[in-house]
Amino acid sequence: MNDYTLPNEVKNILGKFKKAKFQIYIVGGAVRDLLMKREVNDWDFTTDAKPEEILKILPNGFYDNKFGTVGLESKLGILEITTMRKEGQYKDHRHPTEIGWTNKVEEDLARRDFTINAIALSANNQLVDPFNGLNDINNKIVKAVGKPVKRFEEDALRLIRAIRIATQLEFEIEADTFQAIIKNAELIKEIAWERIRDELFKLLSSDYPYQGIIKLKEAGLLQIILPEVEKCFGIVQEGPRHDRTYDIGIHSLLALKYTPSTDPLVRLAALLHDIGKVDTVKTDSTGNVTFYNHDVAGGKLSLEIAKRFNLSKKQTDKLYRLVRWHLFTVDENQTDSAIRRFIKNVGIENIEDMMAVRVGDRLGGGTQKAVSWRMEKFEQRIKEVLKKPFSISDLKINGNDVMQALEIKSGPKVGKILQKLFDEVLEDASKNNREYMLQRIKTI
Repeated sequence: MNDYTLPNEVKNILGKFKKAKFQIYIVGGAVRDLLMKREVNDWDFTTDAKPEEILKILPNGFYDNKFGTVGLESKLGILEITTMRKEGQYKDHRHPTEIGWTNKVEEDLARRDFTINAIALSANNQLVDPFNGLNDINNKIVKAVGKPVKRFEEDALRLIRAIRIATQLEFEIEADTFQAIIKNAELIKEIAWERIRDELFKLLSSDYPYQGIIKLKEAGLLQIILPEVEKCFGIVQEGPRHDRTYDIGIHSLLALKYTPSTDPLVRLAALLHDIGKVDTVKTDSTGNVTFYNHDVAGGKLSLEIAKRFNLSKKQTDKLYRLVRWHLFTVDENQTDSAIRRFIKNVGIENIEDMMAVRVGDRLGGGTQKAVSWRMEKFEQRIKEVLKKPFSISDLKINGNDVMQALEIKSGPKVGKILQKLFDEVLEDASKNNREYMLQRIKTI
Protein backbone atom coordinates (compact mmCIF):
# COMPACT_ATOMS: atom_id res chain seq x y z
CA MET A 1 0.00 0.00 0.00
CA ASN A 2 1.38 3.40 -0.98
CA ASP A 3 1.75 5.96 1.76
CA TYR A 4 0.81 9.24 0.08
CA THR A 5 2.23 12.41 1.61
CA LEU A 6 -0.74 14.59 2.47
CA PRO A 7 -0.85 18.10 4.00
CA ASN A 8 -2.06 18.32 7.58
CA GLU A 9 -5.19 20.22 6.49
CA VAL A 10 -6.14 17.30 4.23
CA LYS A 11 -5.39 14.70 6.90
CA ASN A 12 -7.52 16.70 9.33
CA ILE A 13 -10.56 16.59 7.03
CA LEU A 14 -10.16 12.87 6.35
CA GLY A 15 -9.88 12.22 10.07
CA LYS A 16 -12.98 14.22 10.98
CA PHE A 17 -15.23 12.41 8.49
CA LYS A 18 -13.79 9.04 9.42
CA LYS A 19 -14.49 9.78 13.10
CA ALA A 20 -18.06 10.77 12.21
CA LYS A 21 -18.50 7.37 10.47
CA PHE A 22 -18.85 8.82 6.96
CA GLN A 23 -17.05 7.75 3.81
CA ILE A 24 -14.57 10.35 2.60
CA TYR A 25 -12.33 10.28 -0.48
CA ILE A 26 -9.88 12.60 -2.17
CA VAL A 27 -10.94 12.80 -5.83
CA GLY A 28 -10.23 14.42 -9.18
CA GLY A 29 -7.02 16.08 -10.23
CA ALA A 30 -5.64 15.89 -6.70
CA VAL A 31 -5.44 12.08 -6.84
CA ARG A 32 -4.04 12.19 -10.36
CA ASP A 33 -1.31 14.62 -9.31
CA LEU A 34 -0.50 12.59 -6.19
CA LEU A 35 -0.05 9.50 -8.34
CA MET A 36 2.15 11.44 -10.76
CA LYS A 37 4.11 13.00 -7.87
CA ARG A 38 3.11 16.46 -9.07
CA GLU A 39 2.26 19.43 -6.89
CA VAL A 40 -1.44 19.43 -6.00
CA ASN A 41 -3.10 22.83 -6.47
CA ASP A 42 -6.75 21.91 -5.91
CA TRP A 43 -7.94 19.53 -3.21
CA ASP A 44 -11.39 18.04 -3.80
CA PHE A 45 -13.21 15.48 -1.68
CA THR A 46 -16.37 13.41 -2.01
CA THR A 47 -18.38 11.93 0.85
CA ASP A 48 -21.66 10.17 1.52
CA ALA A 49 -22.48 12.88 4.07
CA LYS A 50 -25.21 15.29 2.93
CA PRO A 51 -24.40 19.03 2.75
CA GLU A 52 -26.05 19.76 6.10
CA GLU A 53 -24.09 16.89 7.66
CA ILE A 54 -20.85 18.18 6.12
CA LEU A 55 -21.51 21.56 7.72
CA LYS A 56 -21.94 19.92 11.13
CA ILE A 57 -18.52 18.29 10.73
CA LEU A 58 -17.00 21.47 9.26
CA PRO A 59 -18.90 24.36 10.92
CA ASN A 60 -16.60 26.91 9.25
CA GLY A 61 -17.60 25.67 5.80
CA PHE A 62 -19.95 27.50 3.43
CA TYR A 63 -22.65 26.11 1.16
CA ASP A 64 -24.28 28.27 -1.51
CA ASN A 65 -25.01 25.99 -4.45
CA LYS A 66 -27.34 23.16 -5.43
CA PHE A 67 -24.64 20.63 -6.34
CA GLY A 68 -23.83 19.49 -2.81
CA THR A 69 -20.45 21.23 -2.60
CA VAL A 70 -19.31 22.73 0.70
CA GLY A 71 -16.29 25.03 0.59
CA LEU A 72 -13.77 25.43 3.35
CA GLU A 73 -11.10 28.13 3.47
CA SER A 74 -7.63 26.87 4.35
CA LYS A 75 -3.93 27.59 3.87
CA LEU A 76 -4.18 25.38 0.76
CA GLY A 77 -6.89 27.58 -0.72
CA ILE A 78 -10.57 26.67 -0.90
CA LEU A 79 -11.09 22.97 -0.18
CA GLU A 80 -14.26 21.55 -1.75
CA ILE A 81 -16.17 18.68 -0.15
CA THR A 82 -19.04 17.38 -2.30
CA THR A 83 -21.73 14.84 -1.52
CA MET A 84 -21.45 11.76 -3.75
CA ARG A 85 -23.97 12.16 -6.52
CA LYS A 86 -25.50 10.80 -9.69
CA GLU A 87 -26.54 13.20 -12.41
CA GLY A 88 -29.45 13.40 -14.82
CA GLN A 89 -29.49 14.82 -18.36
CA TYR A 90 -27.49 17.88 -19.43
CA LYS A 91 -29.87 19.84 -21.65
CA ASP A 92 -27.72 22.97 -21.92
CA HIS A 93 -24.33 21.21 -22.35
CA ARG A 94 -23.23 22.91 -19.12
CA HIS A 95 -25.13 21.73 -16.05
CA PRO A 96 -27.19 18.65 -15.12
CA THR A 97 -30.95 19.21 -14.95
CA GLU A 98 -31.15 17.07 -11.84
CA ILE A 99 -28.85 15.40 -9.35
CA GLY A 100 -29.34 12.63 -6.83
CA TRP A 101 -27.29 11.62 -3.82
CA THR A 102 -25.59 8.21 -3.63
CA ASN A 103 -23.43 6.36 -1.12
CA LYS A 104 -21.43 4.52 -3.79
CA VAL A 105 -18.21 6.25 -4.74
CA GLU A 106 -18.10 4.28 -8.02
CA GLU A 107 -21.34 5.97 -9.12
CA ASP A 108 -19.87 9.36 -8.30
CA LEU A 109 -16.72 8.59 -10.29
CA ALA A 110 -18.82 7.49 -13.27
CA ARG A 111 -20.05 11.06 -13.84
CA ARG A 112 -16.53 12.49 -14.13
CA ASP A 113 -14.84 13.63 -17.33
CA PHE A 114 -11.68 11.56 -17.89
CA THR A 115 -10.42 8.30 -16.46
CA ILE A 116 -7.30 9.93 -15.03
CA ASN A 117 -9.62 12.20 -13.00
CA ALA A 118 -11.98 9.37 -12.00
CA ILE A 119 -9.84 7.85 -9.27
CA ALA A 120 -10.59 8.17 -5.56
CA LEU A 121 -8.23 7.84 -2.59
CA SER A 122 -9.82 6.78 0.69
CA ALA A 123 -8.96 7.89 4.20
CA ASN A 124 -7.21 4.52 4.53
CA ASN A 125 -4.95 5.18 1.51
CA GLN A 126 -6.92 2.77 -0.68
CA LEU A 127 -7.39 3.62 -4.38
CA VAL A 128 -10.78 3.20 -6.03
CA ASP A 129 -10.19 3.04 -9.78
CA PRO A 130 -13.19 1.55 -11.64
CA PHE A 131 -12.17 2.98 -15.05
CA ASN A 132 -8.48 2.03 -15.06
CA GLY A 133 -7.35 5.62 -14.71
CA LEU A 134 -4.05 4.59 -13.15
CA ASN A 135 -3.27 2.54 -16.24
CA ASP A 136 -4.02 5.57 -18.44
CA ILE A 137 -1.78 7.73 -16.26
CA ASN A 138 1.04 5.24 -16.71
CA ASN A 139 0.42 5.18 -20.48
CA LYS A 140 0.07 8.99 -20.61
CA ILE A 141 -3.41 8.93 -22.13
CA VAL A 142 -6.39 11.26 -21.70
CA LYS A 143 -9.48 9.11 -22.16
CA ALA A 144 -13.13 9.92 -21.54
CA VAL A 145 -15.05 8.00 -18.89
CA GLY A 146 -17.55 5.74 -20.63
CA LYS A 147 -18.85 6.98 -23.98
CA PRO A 148 -16.84 10.03 -25.10
CA VAL A 149 -19.67 11.66 -27.06
CA LYS A 150 -21.93 11.55 -24.01
CA ARG A 151 -19.24 13.09 -21.80
CA PHE A 152 -18.80 16.03 -24.16
CA GLU A 153 -22.53 16.48 -24.67
CA GLU A 154 -22.89 16.75 -20.90
CA ASP A 155 -20.40 19.58 -20.52
CA ALA A 156 -18.98 21.02 -23.73
CA LEU A 157 -16.14 22.75 -21.88
CA ARG A 158 -14.61 19.28 -21.62
CA LEU A 159 -13.78 19.60 -25.34
CA ILE A 160 -11.11 22.16 -24.50
CA ARG A 161 -10.31 20.74 -21.09
CA ALA A 162 -9.21 17.44 -22.65
CA ILE A 163 -6.70 19.28 -24.82
CA ARG A 164 -5.62 21.54 -21.98
CA ILE A 165 -4.97 18.61 -19.63
CA ALA A 166 -3.14 16.65 -22.35
CA THR A 167 -0.99 19.72 -23.03
CA GLN A 168 -0.20 20.32 -19.36
CA LEU A 169 0.66 16.69 -18.64
CA GLU A 170 2.28 15.99 -22.04
CA PHE A 171 -0.23 13.19 -22.62
CA GLU A 172 -1.87 11.96 -25.82
CA ILE A 173 -5.64 12.01 -26.26
CA GLU A 174 -7.11 8.54 -26.83
CA ALA A 175 -8.32 8.10 -30.45
CA ASP A 176 -12.06 7.65 -29.78
CA THR A 177 -12.01 10.55 -27.33
CA PHE A 178 -10.33 12.85 -29.86
CA GLN A 179 -12.75 11.84 -32.61
CA ALA A 180 -15.61 12.71 -30.27
CA ILE A 181 -14.03 16.14 -29.70
CA ILE A 182 -13.91 16.72 -33.47
CA LYS A 183 -17.50 15.53 -33.87
CA ASN A 184 -18.81 17.78 -31.09
CA ALA A 185 -16.60 20.85 -31.62
CA GLU A 186 -19.58 23.09 -32.41
CA LEU A 187 -20.96 22.51 -28.91
CA ILE A 188 -18.27 24.80 -27.53
CA LYS A 189 -20.45 27.70 -28.71
CA GLU A 190 -22.83 26.87 -25.85
CA ILE A 191 -20.15 27.67 -23.26
CA ALA A 192 -19.57 31.08 -21.66
CA TRP A 193 -16.49 32.81 -23.04
CA GLU A 194 -15.10 33.35 -19.55
CA ARG A 195 -14.92 29.57 -19.00
CA ILE A 196 -13.28 29.10 -22.40
CA ARG A 197 -10.80 31.88 -21.61
CA ASP A 198 -9.83 30.27 -18.31
CA GLU A 199 -9.08 26.94 -20.01
CA LEU A 200 -7.17 28.68 -22.81
CA PHE A 201 -5.04 30.60 -20.32
CA LYS A 202 -4.24 27.39 -18.43
CA LEU A 203 -3.18 25.84 -21.73
CA LEU A 204 -1.05 28.89 -22.58
CA SER A 205 0.59 28.66 -19.14
CA SER A 206 1.83 25.11 -19.79
CA ASP A 207 5.34 24.15 -20.87
CA TYR A 208 4.32 23.41 -24.47
CA PRO A 209 1.44 25.78 -25.29
CA TYR A 210 2.00 25.70 -29.04
CA GLN A 211 1.27 21.96 -29.07
CA GLY A 212 -2.03 22.69 -27.37
CA ILE A 213 -2.92 25.27 -30.02
CA ILE A 214 -2.08 22.72 -32.72
CA LYS A 215 -4.47 20.25 -31.06
CA LEU A 216 -7.19 22.90 -30.89
CA LYS A 217 -6.73 23.45 -34.61
CA GLU A 218 -6.80 19.72 -35.42
CA ALA A 219 -9.98 19.36 -33.37
CA GLY A 220 -11.76 22.18 -35.18
CA LEU A 221 -11.93 24.27 -32.00
CA LEU A 222 -9.42 26.97 -32.93
CA GLN A 223 -11.61 28.23 -35.78
CA ILE A 224 -14.39 28.81 -33.24
CA ILE A 225 -12.35 30.15 -30.32
CA LEU A 226 -9.76 32.18 -32.24
CA PRO A 227 -10.82 32.37 -35.91
CA GLU A 228 -8.33 35.22 -36.36
CA VAL A 229 -5.48 32.75 -35.78
CA GLU A 230 -7.07 29.98 -37.84
CA LYS A 231 -7.25 32.32 -40.85
CA CYS A 232 -3.47 32.90 -40.70
CA PHE A 233 -2.78 29.35 -41.89
CA GLY A 234 -2.31 29.16 -45.65
CA ILE A 235 -1.20 32.78 -46.01
CA VAL A 236 2.43 32.69 -47.10
CA GLN A 237 4.95 35.48 -46.79
CA GLU A 238 7.15 35.26 -49.86
CA GLY A 239 8.70 37.27 -52.64
CA PRO A 240 12.06 38.59 -53.86
CA ARG A 241 12.41 40.99 -50.92
CA HIS A 242 11.79 38.31 -48.27
CA ASP A 243 14.83 36.28 -47.22
CA ARG A 244 12.56 33.59 -45.74
CA THR A 245 9.29 32.07 -46.87
CA TYR A 246 6.83 30.90 -44.24
CA ASP A 247 3.18 30.36 -43.51
CA ILE A 248 1.88 33.08 -41.18
CA GLY A 249 -0.04 30.56 -39.07
CA ILE A 250 3.01 28.37 -38.54
CA HIS A 251 5.11 31.46 -37.81
CA SER A 252 2.57 32.50 -35.15
CA LEU A 253 2.81 29.07 -33.51
CA LEU A 254 6.60 29.26 -33.52
CA ALA A 255 6.50 32.79 -32.08
CA LEU A 256 4.37 31.39 -29.26
CA LYS A 257 6.80 28.51 -28.81
CA TYR A 258 9.88 30.70 -28.53
CA THR A 259 8.47 33.61 -26.51
CA PRO A 260 10.44 33.45 -23.23
CA SER A 261 7.64 34.81 -21.03
CA THR A 262 5.43 32.36 -19.10
CA ASP A 263 2.64 34.94 -18.73
CA PRO A 264 -0.38 33.54 -20.64
CA LEU A 265 -1.40 37.04 -21.76
CA VAL A 266 2.05 37.72 -23.25
CA ARG A 267 1.98 34.30 -24.90
CA LEU A 268 -1.45 35.12 -26.32
CA ALA A 269 -0.02 38.36 -27.72
CA ALA A 270 2.79 36.39 -29.38
CA LEU A 271 0.22 34.09 -30.96
CA LEU A 272 -1.87 37.05 -32.14
CA HIS A 273 0.89 39.45 -33.18
CA ASP A 274 0.46 38.87 -36.93
CA ILE A 275 -3.33 38.35 -37.16
CA GLY A 276 -3.60 41.71 -38.93
CA LYS A 277 -1.81 40.22 -41.94
CA VAL A 278 -4.95 38.32 -42.98
CA ASP A 279 -6.80 41.49 -43.99
CA THR A 280 -3.77 43.43 -45.26
CA VAL A 281 -2.06 40.86 -47.50
CA LYS A 282 -1.28 42.11 -51.02
CA THR A 283 1.10 41.17 -53.82
CA ASP A 284 2.91 44.03 -55.55
CA SER A 285 4.06 44.25 -59.16
CA THR A 286 7.35 42.50 -58.36
CA GLY A 287 5.63 39.46 -56.86
CA ASN A 288 6.47 40.50 -53.33
CA VAL A 289 3.82 39.81 -50.67
CA THR A 290 3.19 42.80 -48.38
CA PHE A 291 1.22 43.37 -45.18
CA TYR A 292 1.28 47.15 -44.80
CA ASN A 293 -0.30 48.39 -41.54
CA HIS A 294 -0.90 44.86 -40.31
CA ASP A 295 0.13 46.03 -36.85
CA VAL A 296 -2.69 48.58 -36.83
CA ALA A 297 -5.20 46.02 -38.11
CA GLY A 298 -3.94 43.46 -35.59
CA GLY A 299 -4.34 45.92 -32.74
CA LYS A 300 -8.00 46.45 -33.62
CA LEU A 301 -8.60 42.70 -33.81
CA SER A 302 -6.92 42.19 -30.45
CA LEU A 303 -9.48 44.53 -28.89
CA GLU A 304 -12.28 42.39 -30.34
CA ILE A 305 -10.66 39.26 -28.91
CA ALA A 306 -10.22 40.91 -25.51
CA LYS A 307 -13.90 41.83 -25.50
CA ARG A 308 -14.87 38.28 -26.53
CA PHE A 309 -12.90 36.78 -23.65
CA ASN A 310 -14.11 39.46 -21.24
CA LEU A 311 -10.58 40.48 -20.29
CA SER A 312 -10.11 43.15 -17.66
CA LYS A 313 -9.38 46.72 -18.71
CA LYS A 314 -5.73 46.25 -17.70
CA GLN A 315 -5.41 42.96 -19.61
CA THR A 316 -7.10 44.49 -22.66
CA ASP A 317 -4.72 47.45 -22.68
CA LYS A 318 -1.68 45.17 -22.38
CA LEU A 319 -2.81 42.80 -25.13
CA TYR A 320 -3.59 45.71 -27.46
CA ARG A 321 -0.25 47.43 -26.93
CA LEU A 322 1.77 44.23 -27.42
CA VAL A 323 0.02 43.47 -30.71
CA ARG A 324 -0.39 47.03 -32.02
CA TRP A 325 3.23 48.10 -31.41
CA HIS A 326 5.11 44.83 -32.00
CA LEU A 327 6.56 46.17 -35.25
CA PHE A 328 8.79 48.73 -33.53
CA THR A 329 12.07 49.76 -35.17
CA VAL A 330 15.28 48.82 -33.39
CA ASP A 331 17.99 51.41 -33.98
CA GLU A 332 20.79 52.10 -31.56
CA ASN A 333 21.03 55.64 -32.95
CA GLN A 334 17.43 56.64 -32.30
CA THR A 335 16.90 60.01 -30.64
CA ASP A 336 15.62 60.35 -27.10
CA SER A 337 12.29 61.62 -28.41
CA ALA A 338 11.87 58.56 -30.65
CA ILE A 339 12.56 56.24 -27.75
CA ARG A 340 10.19 58.23 -25.54
CA ARG A 341 7.47 57.73 -28.16
CA PHE A 342 8.16 53.99 -28.13
CA ILE A 343 7.93 53.89 -24.34
CA LYS A 344 4.73 55.92 -24.38
CA ASN A 345 3.14 53.67 -27.01
CA VAL A 346 4.15 50.39 -25.36
CA GLY A 347 3.82 51.52 -21.75
CA ILE A 348 6.69 51.42 -19.26
CA GLU A 349 5.15 48.42 -17.51
CA ASN A 350 5.01 46.45 -20.81
CA ILE A 351 8.53 46.99 -22.15
CA GLU A 352 9.93 43.68 -20.89
CA ASP A 353 6.92 41.80 -22.26
CA MET A 354 7.24 43.56 -25.62
CA MET A 355 10.85 42.43 -25.81
CA ALA A 356 9.69 38.87 -25.08
CA VAL A 357 7.21 39.07 -27.97
CA ARG A 358 10.00 40.36 -30.23
CA VAL A 359 12.24 37.42 -29.24
CA GLY A 360 9.44 35.00 -30.14
CA ASP A 361 8.85 36.84 -33.42
CA ARG A 362 12.56 36.69 -34.33
CA LEU A 363 13.11 33.03 -33.46
CA GLY A 364 9.75 32.09 -34.94
CA GLY A 365 10.85 33.67 -38.21
CA GLY A 366 13.97 31.54 -38.48
CA THR A 367 16.54 33.87 -36.92
CA GLN A 368 19.09 31.89 -34.94
CA LYS A 369 19.92 34.50 -32.30
CA ALA A 370 17.22 35.59 -29.84
CA VAL A 371 18.57 39.10 -29.30
CA SER A 372 20.60 41.04 -31.87
CA TRP A 373 23.35 43.47 -30.91
CA ARG A 374 21.08 46.27 -32.09
CA MET A 375 18.37 45.08 -29.72
CA GLU A 376 20.87 45.04 -26.85
CA LYS A 377 21.91 48.62 -27.68
CA PHE A 378 18.25 49.63 -28.03
CA GLU A 379 17.40 48.22 -24.60
CA GLN A 380 20.36 50.08 -23.12
CA ARG A 381 19.10 53.32 -24.71
CA ILE A 382 15.67 52.71 -23.18
CA LYS A 383 17.24 52.38 -19.72
CA GLU A 384 19.14 55.64 -20.25
CA VAL A 385 16.03 57.53 -21.34
CA LEU A 386 13.97 56.12 -18.48
CA LYS A 387 16.35 57.75 -16.01
CA LYS A 388 15.13 61.14 -17.27
CA PRO A 389 11.74 62.75 -16.42
CA PHE A 390 8.96 60.91 -18.18
CA SER A 391 5.41 61.67 -17.07
CA ILE A 392 3.02 64.63 -16.99
CA SER A 393 3.93 65.12 -13.34
CA ASP A 394 7.48 65.89 -14.49
CA LEU A 395 6.35 68.97 -16.43
CA LYS A 396 7.52 72.32 -15.06
CA ILE A 397 3.88 73.43 -14.73
CA ASN A 398 0.77 71.75 -13.35
CA GLY A 399 -3.01 71.96 -13.53
CA ASN A 400 -3.20 74.94 -11.19
CA ASP A 401 -0.86 76.88 -13.47
CA VAL A 402 -3.12 76.13 -16.45
CA MET A 403 -6.27 77.21 -14.58
CA GLN A 404 -4.67 80.46 -13.39
CA ALA A 405 -3.20 81.35 -16.79
CA LEU A 406 -6.48 80.77 -18.64
CA GLU A 407 -8.77 81.75 -15.76
CA ILE A 408 -10.74 78.52 -16.04
CA LYS A 409 -12.03 75.97 -13.56
CA SER A 410 -10.89 72.39 -13.17
CA GLY A 411 -12.13 70.13 -15.97
CA PRO A 412 -11.17 67.93 -18.95
CA LYS A 413 -9.68 70.90 -20.80
CA VAL A 414 -6.91 71.21 -18.21
CA GLY A 415 -5.88 67.59 -18.69
CA LYS A 416 -5.94 67.91 -22.48
CA ILE A 417 -3.67 70.95 -22.37
CA LEU A 418 -1.19 69.20 -20.07
CA GLN A 419 -1.20 66.17 -22.37
CA LYS A 420 -0.52 68.40 -25.37
CA LEU A 421 2.42 70.00 -23.58
CA PHE A 422 3.71 66.59 -22.52
CA ASP A 423 3.57 65.35 -26.13
CA GLU A 424 5.66 68.35 -27.18
CA VAL A 425 8.23 67.62 -24.48
CA LEU A 426 8.45 64.04 -25.72
CA GLU A 427 9.61 65.44 -29.04
CA ASP A 428 11.84 68.14 -27.60
CA ALA A 429 12.90 67.96 -23.95
CA SER A 430 14.10 71.58 -24.05
CA LYS A 431 10.46 72.68 -24.13
CA ASN A 432 10.04 71.54 -20.53
CA ASN A 433 10.57 75.15 -19.55
CA ARG A 434 8.14 76.97 -17.25
CA GLU A 435 8.24 80.34 -19.02
CA TYR A 436 7.78 78.75 -22.45
CA MET A 437 4.88 76.61 -21.24
CA LEU A 438 3.02 79.47 -19.59
CA GLN A 439 3.11 81.30 -22.93
CA ARG A 440 2.31 78.15 -24.94
CA ILE A 441 -0.81 77.47 -22.87
CA LYS A 442 -2.47 80.56 -24.32
CA THR A 443 -2.05 79.34 -27.91
CA ILE A 444 -3.34 75.77 -27.49
